[in-house]
Amino acid sequence: MLNALRSFLADLTGDDGERRQFSPDDHRLASAALLFHVIAIDGTVAESERQRLHDLLQERYGLDEAATATLIHEAELADQEAVDLFRFTHVLKERLDEPDREAIIAMMWDLVFQDGALHEFEDNTIWRVAELLGVPSEARLRLKRTVREQAARPEG
Repeated sequence: MLNALRSFLADLTGDDGERRQFSPDDHRLASAALLFHVIAIDGTVAESERQRLHDLLQERYGLDEAATATLIHEAELADQEAVDLFRFTHVLKERLDEPDREAIIAMMWDLVFQDGALHEFEDNTIWRVAELLGVPSEARLRLKRTVREQAARPEG
């Protein structure tokens, strides 16, 4: 009976008993959840997108392999649990300055161009996130052009 009650309460509170390394108000988790959301919005997460997400987060936050993998896992869970994007953008708007918020938008563009195609859902999601983060339209479009041009250049 007690276990059934605990299970019921865990379901209500979203506590699956798993200890999380990144707190809900950690800007790294909020960033990672938004980045995961944008690669999952088209219905599939390609391995190249997942790897690029890993690389971006590891580089941006100076994490080791294990911490980066944990962050991505927790970001995926947070995205699945979220009812909207405000939960994440609110944390970022409070904790990051404008250049850092623009960097999040640039990383989102980087991820959506990873598979070579920009889907309408991805474009719309980045627009909404930019609005919620207070990133001006001009900056969002400038970042889009810059990242698209970088993605189109052959490596070498």
